[in-house]
Amino acid sequence: MPENSPATDSREHTHRYLIIGAGPAGLQLSYFLDRAGADYLTLEREDAPGGFFRRFPRHRRLISLNKVNTTEKDPEILLRWDWNSLLNDSPGLLFPNYSREYFPAADDLLRYLADFQREHALNVRYSTAVDRVEKVDGRFVVHSGDEVFRAECLIVATGWGGPHIPDIPGIELASGYEDVTTSGEEFTGKRVLIIGKGNSAFETAQALLPHAAIIHMASPSPVKLAWTSKHPGHVRGQYGSLLDSYWFKTLHAVLECQIDRIWREGDVFKTSITYTLAQGEQALLEYDAVIRCTGFTMDGGIFDESCAPERAPGGRIPAIRPDFQSANVDGLYFAGTLMQARDFKKASSAFIDGFRYNLRTLAALLAERYEDAPLARHVVPANPDALAATMLERANHSSALWTQFEYLADAYVLEKASGNFQRYEDLPEDYAAERFAGEALMFTVTLRWGRQDYGDVFAIERHPTPDRAEESAFLHPVIRVWRNGEQVAERHLLEDLQARWLDPVRHVEPLCRFLGEQLRPGDDRLPAGHS
Repeated sequence: MPENSPATDSREHTHRYLIIGAGPAGLQLSYFLDRAGADYLTLEREDAPGGFFRRFPRHRRLISLNKVNTTEKDPEILLRWDWNSLLNDSPGLLFPNYSREYFPAADDLLRYLADFQREHALNVRYSTAVDRVEKVDGRFVVHSGDEVFRAECLIVATGWGGPHIPDIPGIELASGYEDVTTSGEEFTGKRVLIIGKGNSAFETAQALLPHAAIIHMASPSPVKLAWTSKHPGHVRGQYGSLLDSYWFKTLHAVLECQIDRIWREGDVFKTSITYTLAQGEQALLEYDAVIRCTGFTMDGGIFDESCAPERAPGGRIPAIRPDFQSANVDGLYFAGTLMQARDFKKASSAFIDGFRYNLRTLAALLAERYEDAPLARHVVPANPDALAATMLERANHSSALWTQFEYLADAYVLEKASGNFQRYEDLPEDYAAERFAGEALMFTVTLRWGRQDYGDVFAIERHPTPDRAEESAFLHPVIRVWRNGEQVAERHLLEDLQARWLDPVRHVEPLCRFLGEQLRPGDDRLPAGHS
């Protein structure tokens, strides 16, 4: 039963696992730990789950897709286009039952999260704010008011802690995305500078577009469009109106510049800038309003020096090891958007549709470490046909490999004693490479995009022959060969419009041939008789 209030008069609580934060990540990990019968408790400072989504996005429309109508019936494949559901065993607790909209409302996600916690009876204590975390004698001690919680393992799932404020003289004069009015009418006829070019900046600009006289969006780097980078966190297509208006010469503009200083003279904001793509040209611009939309950062203020986690480059997220553990604090793990450092701006670890699979893997890794429960694995005979069949079945069916492209992988590790392969599913590829570095032979299977630098992503010339599969632009399977921790070979399979890699000539035969070349009997890689 959820622990919404202290069950006893004791102000001391001890658990094996302690999760801080009951957003989507905290609830997802709670679910996996709960189903495993683990001793865990989740602490949430607010009185309901998903506090971040009570305020953000400001205009209350998510950018996570909710594709309800498809031709597929398989629940696993349907998750590829359902970016908001948490993994669970209840058919009714899927997000499409809460909204039919392609870009759903944030309030629908809040309803979903509340039902998820309640129906699964997850052990969450609400209205329990964490004041301080320390590590004493190898255990974590978490302080909340006059209560103390102790745990062997601490998982931080707090999400973003607050706005990222760039180091610009005068930045305090700008209104923050977190506070600025959402009423575009208040900017009618005004000249507006928006600092930033991410989704929050474009979300803000979209609301101002019918009203503001001039909108300038500024950052040192060019706009990164999701259809070019294939990263869902870059600017999405629904925010293209501002870009249209720029090129149609309506006075709105997107500036690549360094903002050197902001100051106020009367009712006007003066801004000095240096263009980054114009040989250092400088300009002085005037605005009626300045809005800061520069993203968010983690809150590290709860950690004392005994367990302060290192930050990844840029300082906004924690640095983590391949197993999602803090780079410098043993037993401290991160969940949700805070576990994106190793696939930053690549796969989807920053979003529900990605980190739900990371957390399934993390739960298994925690069970192995703290409960002596071995990782699940499947025996696959060491012959090309059997290996190819299971590799293609997984590539065609798995939503984890689909969503966490270029990050999560299936690892096929040759077991010398039996001569068979052991298949481990949904491991970060860098974790598999590190964990099995001492093995003579391992295959990893991921889905990957082609290169990023196409001149026009809507006019890509294709070469649909198996011997040029590495030129595939769309998502496609890639099999890598590792020997004693070093990657030594790689095979791409041709892209397919329907994402069905089953064609005998285009997919099956090339893969079988490649695997056969790697499984030569008579050497130290494989026992004789396995070919």
